[in-house]
Amino acid sequence: MTVKKSKIFLSLMITGGLLASFSTSISARSYQVKPGDSLYKISKSFGTSVSSIQSVNQLWSSNIYPGQILIIPETGQSGSAKYTVKSGDTLYLIAQRHNVTVNQLRSANGIWNDYLWVGQTLYIPKSTSGSSGSGQEYYTVRSGDSLYLIANQYGTSINAIKSANNLYNNTIYPGQKLRIPQTQNVPPASSSFSASDIELLARLVRAEAEGEPYEGMVAVAATVLNRVADPRYPNSIPEVIYQVVNGVPQFSPVIDGRINLPATATSRKAAQDALNGWDPSRGATGFYNPAKTSNWWVKSQPSTTRIGDHVFFKY
Repeated sequence: MTVKKSKIFLSLMITGGLLASFSTSISARSYQVKPGDSLYKISKSFGTSVSSIQSVNQLWSSNIYPGQILIIPETGQSGSAKYTVKSGDTLYLIAQRHNVTVNQLRSANGIWNDYLWVGQTLYIPKSTSGSSGSGQEYYTVRSGDSLYLIANQYGTSINAIKSANNLYNNTIYPGQKLRIPQTQNVPPASSSFSASDIELLARLVRAEAEGEPYEGMVAVAATVLNRVADPRYPNSIPEVIYQVVNGVPQFSPVIDGRINLPATATSRKAAQDALNGWDPSRGATGFYNPAKTSNWWVKSQPSTTRIGDHVFFKY
């Protein structure tokens, strides 16, 4: 892989009653997209975030193509301490040790989920005793966002965001501006689920999506988590997976017993990626295989995306 470092000058436009423009110089490098690449894979390789790459390259979707040249922003901050990730580390634990918030740690490194790997270098920002102003940030909702994903991204909770914005349900829309309350050292999403919950999720992923693209496996897990976060559904992984409506289980592996098949290493990894905030389903709360269902109701729902043989939908 050939990587070229350069200085990139960006012009940013800010709207909100007034229109302003400014330029900033950032250290960056260029990368040529290869077959099989995705923004998610590239962001993981360079220790940055999908949204950072999209912003620098003015991409309005996740679509990229082989041969395309992308600018990859470097996330390191001069003057910050460096830390090498060890086995068992989480953003929450690292933030606690260094007396910073999870959100500050994410911002310093350009990462917006909880996925870490052993040997990864993190930049530790200088500890601050508080935040300026009201202690809140603002986030503009993008297509595919959900309160669950935004809460994970900023290390806060769905209820905290709803309270800060006077929201009475989980409905949000692209372009909406949300207040993000600063929350000190909120544990990552996976800490709210037991090991048996995560194993059950991995078993469902295998039963529903074995043989599907890996992205589709993650999307199945994310769909379950989207239901957990949705007040219309039960609020735990087991209750969602084993939910029965009008005498009918909501997932076919529960009906035919495939839910009892052991999880695989791949299905466990897919479940963990979803727990870390990756949602290829784009906020879906359901999915189906058009070739295997004649259910008119699911086919009438607005789809969010199609991955492999599965159509994902949200209602």
